[in-house]
Amino acid sequence: MFAGVPSMGESSPKQYMQLGGRVLLVLMFMTLLHFDSSFFSILQNMVGTALIILVAIGFKTKLAALTLVVWLFAINVYFNAFWTIPTYKPMHDFLKYDFFQTTSVIGGLLLVVALGPGGVSMDEKKKEW
Repeated sequence: MFAGVPSMGESSPKQYMQLGGRVLLVLMFMTLLHFDSSFFSILQNMVGTALIILVAIGFKTKLAALTLVVWLFAINVYFNAFWTIPTYKPMHDFLKYDFFQTTSVIGGLLLVVALGPGGVSMDEKKKEW
């Protein structure tokens, strides 16, 4: 150990920042849930919630995040197609807001795919076993 060189031990702040980012991503995702009684809405909520829980606890994180990226992208383009609504209608603004909100969640999930879950996750604990 050299003097003045920081170590990346067990108590690295980066690990806890990644955990905090994953938890905040869950909170952002919860705003995307729509509680309708249609079959597709219930299926969308169940699949999305299961995948985001996997991301939050850090189990198969990269695979779950990538699956959620594809899932959210397809749903976002289908349901929030604001470009099909004339700009003078209020629905255009609502759909545009939802589209970019979902896009921000997708961006956060892509960061999880690129950087991994961090040290405070089940994936990291499996490496120790």
